[in-house]
Amino acid sequence: MANGLGLRDAYGAALGRIKRQSGERARLGMAALMWISHAERPLKVDELCHALAVEAGSPNLDTNNVPSIGTLLACCQGLFVVEKEASTVRLIHYTLQEYLRTHPDLFGATHSAIAETCLSYLNSQQIKAFSTCPSSNLLDTPFLQYSSVYWGVHAKKDLSDRTKLLALKLFDDYDHHISIKILFEAQKMCWYLVGSDKSSLFRGLHCASFFGIVEIVASFVEMESCDINQMGSIHETPLHWAAWDGHEGVVKTLLGRDDINPDELDNDGQTPLHWAALRGHEGVVKALLGRDDVNPDKPDNYGKTPLRLAAKGGHERVVKVLLGRDDVNPDKPDNDGKIPLRLAAKRGHEGVVKVLLGRDDVNPEKPDNCGQTPLHWAGWTGHEGVVKVLLGRDDVNPDKPDNYGQTPLSWAAGKGHEGVVKMLLGRDDVNPEKPDNYGQTPLHWAAWSGHEGVVKVLLGRDDVSPENPDNYGKTPLHQAADGGHEGVVKVLLGRDGVNPDKPENNGQTPLHRAAEWGREGVVKVLLGRDEVNPDKPDNDGKTPLYLAAWGGQEGVVKVLLRRDVNPNKSDENGKTPLDRATEGGHQGAIALLQSPESAAPSLS
Repeated sequence: MANGLGLRDAYGAALGRIKRQSGERARLGMAALMWISHAERPLKVDELCHALAVEAGSPNLDTNNVPSIGTLLACCQGLFVVEKEASTVRLIHYTLQEYLRTHPDLFGATHSAIAETCLSYLNSQQIKAFSTCPSSNLLDTPFLQYSSVYWGVHAKKDLSDRTKLLALKLFDDYDHHISIKILFEAQKMCWYLVGSDKSSLFRGLHCASFFGIVEIVASFVEMESCDINQMGSIHETPLHWAAWDGHEGVVKTLLGRDDINPDELDNDGQTPLHWAALRGHEGVVKALLGRDDVNPDKPDNYGKTPLRLAAKGGHERVVKVLLGRDDVNPDKPDNDGKIPLRLAAKRGHEGVVKVLLGRDDVNPEKPDNCGQTPLHWAGWTGHEGVVKVLLGRDDVNPDKPDNYGQTPLSWAAGKGHEGVVKMLLGRDDVNPEKPDNYGQTPLHWAAWSGHEGVVKVLLGRDDVSPENPDNYGKTPLHQAADGGHEGVVKVLLGRDGVNPDKPENNGQTPLHRAAEWGREGVVKVLLGRDEVNPDKPDNDGKTPLYLAAWGGQEGVVKVLLRRDVNPNKSDENGKTPLDRATEGGHQGAIALLQSPESAAPSLS
């Protein structure tokens, strides 16, 4: 570049120098760049070095061929660097990555070469020796993780005849191969691998279907002896795996066998259609629905249909495909009473909600087993778009209580969804003071959760009382003090008519609640009010100091001792704050109570 070459010309010149190196250095330099630029993830230093030592097709690994990273750096003329913290390798700049990717002729059949290397490594005698001893030390085989997880990804992109032969060779001895366990763990499939013995149920056809390699699957399908419905450890078939990853070509190839069961159940009662619908693979869903022996509305062991799974995932196109079938019930509940609309509303999938509501046979008010409607769930999760759609329906009651007496407004208030709260309060048929089965109003829920914005919105209504007690006599101020929500406490105390010293049914005031849970900031705010009695006993004779000492709330004990309180005041059983602190072993509180003057502010 100093000589006037552009960036791409400079890269070309550098690659020319690499190729002109003598023998092995040129091969290593270009091979290293191929791996770094086309690997599916950043390679570790040891992974790269060991990959370059593999001789494609050889039955043995020769560790004497492993080059040092220093040698590779020199061979590549400074075109890659080592990230020391992660111990990974990367190209010097993203523009080099673009250059190498746009010049495929530099490396030839890149992905088939990488796949062949991975498969040769997995087929080597050294790696096969681990197959019956998965607990062996794998530190000397750093390339095992990458080759196990990604060989199929590269093979799917470019499958050479040699790659295919190496894959089939691996499958000949695949039942107990160590790479299966590594693949499961890397792909978060540990739920599948219940025990190391279960890996033997994941065979070659399962693996080829999982990776989506059509040509290899076709080779299996052509064998009459092949068990096309062979089951894994959770009774999943190769068709399940192809459906899971959306490999449409593999699905169609498997469906070409007359003896295949496209509606086979796994241990959860799910068919390949369930798996495809859950993941949103429209093409696979259509291919499966093209079979007369596939039930599109079959529930699994938990009552979940393919439509329910697609709706939950927000897969609008799959939902439409399934709803195009006359034998699919769009309002079918699962074992918990959850209908597809309820799940789409909870997840905020507005498009799916609209599609389902476009059906005359969908009830937008249908409750689940807890009495909660789609509007309850949309309010709880704060999905304003879905709430707006549901409120636009004449057949939706925006103030309907669930089995616990909570309305959509209570749910939204408790979760702090201010926008949803405002939308619901804009309706004349919503009661902002409607209590649940425990007498708690939306304001109680907002105060308890500390949602200051929602509290302000609710208090902006003339028909909302900040002093309304629940069935236990707790006001919103009690709830806010209990949770330590200082901002909400200040908002409530700013309202006329709020009694900051009001006892609940057991005689405890907001100060009692804050003191017991160590809410020091709230304690200070409440003590700033003249009408708050810091030494007031509850029905059992327990003062705020007593409760703070009992719970070991040292900071609150110190604050209260600075006020005109009696540190020796006992409860109805004769226990003093010091007695309770001693019983709990709270040394800090004990020291303060034994010398109350130590809590007084310093004159200095």
